[in-house]
Amino acid sequence: MLLAADIGNSHTVLGLLADAPDGPGGEVVADWRVGTEARRTADEWAVLLRGLLGERHGEVDKIAVCATVPAVLHEWRDMIARHFPGCRHVVVEPGVRTGVPVVMDNPREVGSDRIINALAVVTEFGGPAIVVDFGGTATTFDVVSASGQYVGGAIAPGIEVSLEALGRRGAQLRHVEIARPRSVIAKNTVEALQSGLVFGVASQVDGIVARMIQELDADPAEVSVVATGYLAPLVLGECRCFTAHSPWLTLRGLELVFERNR
Repeated sequence: MLLAADIGNSHTVLGLLADAPDGPGGEVVADWRVGTEARRTADEWAVLLRGLLGERHGEVDKIAVCATVPAVLHEWRDMIARHFPGCRHVVVEPGVRTGVPVVMDNPREVGSDRIINALAVVTEFGGPAIVVDFGGTATTFDVVSASGQYVGGAIAPGIEVSLEALGRRGAQLRHVEIARPRSVIAKNTVEALQSGLVFGVASQVDGIVARMIQELDADPAEVSVVATGYLAPLVLGECRCFTAHSPWLTLRGLELVFERNR
C-alpha cells in the first residue's frame, strides 16, 4: 500500500491507497487529517502514524510526500529512513519527474502541492482546467492549459486565517464556528461573521475563476473547474463555477508522481 502525505501549513492530510492492478488509481482505503506541528520530531511523527495505521502499518511499502513546511519535511525524511527503512519513497521537490511543464518566472518557487494538483487534474479531467484548493491558511487557484502546462494561478487568504485575523483585530468580534449561516443578511454577530466568510469566499472564487477563464481565452464550457481541500464542502454549494469536487485530488497526484519516479 502507498502512504501519501500532503503536508500543509495548517494541516497534514494522510491517505492510504491500495495497490491497483494496472498502475495508479488505487482506492483510498483510509484517510486522516492532523495538525501540522513544526516542532514535532521524527519519532513523534512515527508514533502518530503507527497509531493511525494500526494493523495496516506493516502493509505500507511505499510512501509519497509533498510539503510546504521545510522543517516538517526534514523530520519526515528522518522518520522514513529510521522507521520505514524498507519502503520505497518519493519526496516531491525540484528534480522529481511530474510530467507537468511549469511555465512560470521561477518554477522552483511554486509549491509542490500545487504542481501535484495540476498533474492530478490534467490526468483525471484533461485541460484546460482550474483547481481551487481550500486550505485553512490559503485558498489557492492553479491553472492548467489545454496542452497540460501549469501556467500560473493565484493565492488568497484561507478561511481559517481570515477568521483568526478578524478575531484578533476586531475588539467586539470573537472566534466562531466555521459554518454556513441561515442567510446572507445575518441577524446576529456570529452569523454575520459566518456570512462574510462563506458567501464572501464563494463570490471571490466565482470572480477569480471567471477572470482566469477569460484570460485563458477559453470556452467556459470546455474548462474543468475542480474543488479540493478539506474546507471545500463549506462553500461548494454556494459557488457557480465548479464542474467537479475531488477531495483526494492531491493524494491521487502523489500516487501518480510515485509511479513516475519508482
